[in-house]
Amino acid sequence: MSYKLAHISDIHMSPLPGVRSIDLLSKRITGYINWKRNRAAHMDSDTLVRLVNAMKAGTPDHIAVTGDLTNLALDAEIANAALWLRSLGADSDVSVVPGNHDAYVPGALSKAAAAWRDNMTTEAPDTPVTSNGFPFLRRRGPLAVIGVNSAVATAPFFASGIFSRRQANGLADLLRKADDDKLFRVVLIHHPPVRNAATPQKRLYGIRLFQSVIREHGAELVLHGHTHLPQRHEIAGPDGAVVPVIGVPAAGETPGGRKPAAAFNLFTVEGEKGCWRCRLEEMSLTGKIGGVSVTDCRELYG
Repeated sequence: MSYKLAHISDIHMSPLPGVRSIDLLSKRITGYINWKRNRAAHMDSDTLVRLVNAMKAGTPDHIAVTGDLTNLALDAEIANAALWLRSLGADSDVSVVPGNHDAYVPGALSKAAAAWRDNMTTEAPDTPVTSNGFPFLRRRGPLAVIGVNSAVATAPFFASGIFSRRQANGLADLLRKADDDKLFRVVLIHHPPVRNAATPQKRLYGIRLFQSVIREHGAELVLHGHTHLPQRHEIAGPDGAVVPVIGVPAAGETPGGRKPAAAFNLFTVEGEKGCWRCRLEEMSLTGKIGGVSVTDCRELYG
């Protein structure tokens, strides 16, 4: 029996809610200017609605959201994102990890983690976690959905992330548990854990640490967002195995802009440990009022 996992990222929900002057007395002022000058013109709520409708038409069994639901991590944005997550499906059917925009200023990450907690519940309560509850494990059909957090508040003009030693220890523990359960292990992270996949000011600190955990304990798939690009990479697993690392364009990106149009990835997983089959289909919007088309189709396993 096959199991379908949909992947979207970088929602950047629009339009912005009301912004008070006091809200801009921080790094948010640079983000607000960037929104007005750049993102407002090509991040569109109608685009997001169309993409989500197309994704739901693919009848996924589970949906993974890899961060940047908000723009400035305003309280109203975080609350709106919680409502939007519920609109995708039951909390048990939707998993989310935060992105750098969700941790835009100090304190925002804790608010986002609290508001979205029902989409980050863990089934491994004895695993060491950060103060905000990462990493988490959710067993879904043949999958182990494992979420780690790379989002931290940074200085203006930086969008870097961090993968910490505490999370590395937790991730190693969850990968072992999921392997013992013979599950197809999918790791969710916002920043791509691959060198040169993002510009220096947007990179992940802790790439070597993340890859060392995967090299020792293995995983079947790593999903990320952040770059707004349909990136395809591989990192080393145990005993010469390779682990696909897959990115996806921003879910609110209107077709015709500088970045690829909004898209979602749909993974179909079949088989069992030692004999997995996994097909990737990337579905992209094809015009301001058009439908979607397959822009990538490949076998990752099998």
